Amino acid sequence: METFEADKGPHGPGLKGWRNLPRRSRGLSLRTLIILRWMAIAGQSATIVVATAGFHFDLPLWSCLTVIAASVVMNLHATRRLKRPDPPLADGGLTAAHLGFDILQLTLLLGLTGGLQNPFCLLLVAPVTVAAASLPGRQALALGFLVLLATVGLFFWAMPLPWQAGTELALPALYRFGIGLALVTGVVFTAAYAWRVAADAEKLELALTTTQDVLQREQRLAALGGLAAAAAHELGTPLATIQIVAKELKRAFPADAAAAEDAALILEQAERCRLILQRLSQRPEDGDALYDDIALKALLEEVAAPHKGFDLEFEITVRVADGSAAPRIRRMPEVIHGLSTLVENAADFATGQVRLVASVDAGWIEIEIADDGPGFSPDILPRLGEPYVTSRPQGKARRALAAQIAAAAVPRAARRAGRGKALAPTETVSPSQGGMGLGFFIARTLLERTGGKVTVGAGSGAKGRLRGARVAVRWPRQALEPGQVSQGAPAS
Repeated sequence: METFEADKGPHGPGLKGWRNLPRRSRGLSLRTLIILRWMAIAGQSATIVVATAGFHFDLPLWSCLTVIAASVVMNLHATRRLKRPDPPLADGGLTAAHLGFDILQLTLLLGLTGGLQNPFCLLLVAPVTVAAASLPGRQALALGFLVLLATVGLFFWAMPLPWQAGTELALPALYRFGIGLALVTGVVFTAAYAWRVAADAEKLELALTTTQDVLQREQRLAALGGLAAAAAHELGTPLATIQIVAKELKRAFPADAAAAEDAALILEQAERCRLILQRLSQRPEDGDALYDDIALKALLEEVAAPHKGFDLEFEITVRVADGSAAPRIRRMPEVIHGLSTLVENAADFATGQVRLVASVDAGWIEIEIADDGPGFSPDILPRLGEPYVTSRPQGKARRALAAQIAAAAVPRAARRAGRGKALAPTETVSPSQGGMGLGFFIARTLLERTGGKVTVGAGSGAKGRLRGARVAVRWPRQALEPGQVSQGAPAS
């Protein structure tokens, strides 16, 4: 269960985590880039009109209109490309090129209207923010560096800020330096926020897709039952024909003839096939154990069975508040898979014991899984349930399995002599499976889809309880008991 810890270094999750973030390369669609640029052109044009006609500022009007016209030409060219039979798809390189053009165009327009003295220099933050949210890291950094160069250029080379006729506003160099520093700081922090938010959203999207794949795989397994029933129906007719012909052959030859014995064998095997097809043709709800309700303790035994037989002790207990018999529950793939994942994590980190306790009262069913391992690290408890939070070491169950495989490879004579007993469980260890940090996320998602509420924490350490990690799942009884309609709402 402790497999969900974040990658840690001397300073916690830092640059290493950034290097491992998903590489976004989708970019923005050309249509979106065109719309954004038309909005910028409209805003720039309106500002020029208000400054000249409303405030009567002495702007280099024709130079400014020429720069804006360059954006119009760029947009018309992009619109023509969009109307082609094979318009370009969203691409990181195309998005970076368009955003780079927008940065240069805005820089030139600011240079004609006061440089860093112009309050609209704040708009240089926008292209880098968009790049951080939609482009790979290298392209986003390149655009950020381009804004840095633009800021330096506007500090040294810019025309005076247009002002009212007969007056001139000249801000001191230190103030312009402060504006430039604030602009660069805003670009860095805003882009970092956008990058982090987009990275988290992308990780969550990928993790949800993985969860959907798990459910689809379970649904495909369930669909195999229908295919088997259809195959049994189709094979019934030719099998009946085989039986009729075999009976005729058996009657056509003496009882002690070889052909009669062959015909009897054919009849015997045909009857066996008929029984197999009869079982396959049954609907799952007519008796397939995969779809039946199951005893609560049997469910716990099933999820713990794959991890038994190593060096762990499993304690399975069912407690009913009023002392009556434990209820039977519906056998749902989400519950089986979710609990199996939690038990696997407990087995990987347990020192010697894993405990599964089911508690039943009038309104609730709660299943608690605890181990005697090191427990959850306090700094990751708030993050449990997020995707891609993991530092899974090689699990105990897998180390024991690797040791058993290695021991089985020892020659028989060596085992008889006792030399094979010295093989330590850690001498041959296979790499741990998993490690993507999706196990607990998928398990929690599946269990909450069934109406359960998942809580995590540490064992109390009191008498009769384990001190390691503890995960509990709590359902309303109607969510699990057969014949009840679950509303799917998480318990509280």
